[in-house]
Amino acid sequence: MKQPLAYRLRPQSLDEVLGQNQLLNDKGLLKRCILEKRLFSMIFFGPPGSGKTTVAAILAKAVDLPLKDFNAVTGNKKDLDEIFSESKIAGQLVVVIDEVHRLNKDKQDLLLPYVEDGKIIMIGLTTTNPYFSINPAIRSRCILVEFKALSDEEMIQAIDQALLHPKADLKGIQVNSEVKEALVKMSNGDVRIALNTLEVLSIVYPEQVITPSDLQTLHLSANQNFDSGDDGYYDALSAFQKSIRGSDVDGALYYLARLIVAEDLDSIERRLLVTAYEDIGLANPALVGRTLAAIDTARRVGFPEAIIPLGDIVIDLTLSPKSKSGVNAISKALDEVRNHPLSVPPYLRLTPVNMEDDDKYDYGRPDIWAKIQYLPDGVQNLPFYQPNESSPYENTLKHNLDELNKIKRTKDIKSLK
Repeated sequence: MKQPLAYRLRPQSLDEVLGQNQLLNDKGLLKRCILEKRLFSMIFFGPPGSGKTTVAAILAKAVDLPLKDFNAVTGNKKDLDEIFSESKIAGQLVVVIDEVHRLNKDKQDLLLPYVEDGKIIMIGLTTTNPYFSINPAIRSRCILVEFKALSDEEMIQAIDQALLHPKADLKGIQVNSEVKEALVKMSNGDVRIALNTLEVLSIVYPEQVITPSDLQTLHLSANQNFDSGDDGYYDALSAFQKSIRGSDVDGALYYLARLIVAEDLDSIERRLLVTAYEDIGLANPALVGRTLAAIDTARRVGFPEAIIPLGDIVIDLTLSPKSKSGVNAISKALDEVRNHPLSVPPYLRLTPVNMEDDDKYDYGRPDIWAKIQYLPDGVQNLPFYQPNESSPYENTLKHNLDELNKIKRTKDIKSLK
């Protein structure tokens, strides 16, 4: 059985690796590791097909250390025990751990001492952001190394090299610039997808000039570079909310479309509700209700029809006036409580002890409620809510607040009575 084209053409030295110039130039970390014959435990993170596995293997070979592979999902304790035994014999061992973010606590506990004393140089591979996905105990012992998706020019270079490579065996196909560009766009920075698709084209259309329609007949979907569990998906969620906050309706719809591809309505729902409260908030309170209605409709009809209410509400949220005064107010109050906790004034407590009736809060006197000091001494003049004058509704709230601020509040309830 012949191995896939991307595997057969895998680079054997750093000079053959395309992309990652920030890491592989003469002053780059990985190039220096080879020149100094010194490796550190590292976590390589970045999109699929960007060269993480290839570079890890090259590094181990270049520093003359034995290499072992371990998959965090399928590997077991017996596999680890064999690795530990080999590390003791060899003195030092490079272990490449695929899907390192899936390494469970038991495996981590076994691995950590060997990484700690340097018997094992761990190179973890992941497509997710290590700050979110990697256990801090592992992360603190590793250098984090980000791999970037290949640029369009680098992808074209990879395709050109494959077409001329003696190991490629692409059966004499010819590929013009238009097909190359379509292949690059479809692969979205993943060189593995581009090369393996090229091999499929050579099998389906041997000895032919490949056309864009030939590529379309393969019915290959464009690589979205994320699913609902990886880092790219969370980046899209972040860009989605930022686009709504920035009132860019086309940007918001674009990122909504990317999220819809993953069909994770739960995440879309949470982000829409958070956005409605956090970014629109008091500037347009009725929009929260419309957001809930749109989400309920989307759930009732399901995909693909769910895109209709989702699209409508995203447009509504994006073009609405914005106000973060609500979230800013509660955040400021939380900071104050966490940093300077104060006791509740006695007259506001549920059951005041040893207090005369005239000094107690009076449930039957609504006429004095607005004149009572509710904040503890020390923060009684600290304003948490700062109105945003971006909408008629919040201007009304501001007017009410201004009128209330004219009243001098007191903790001497007896004097109010």
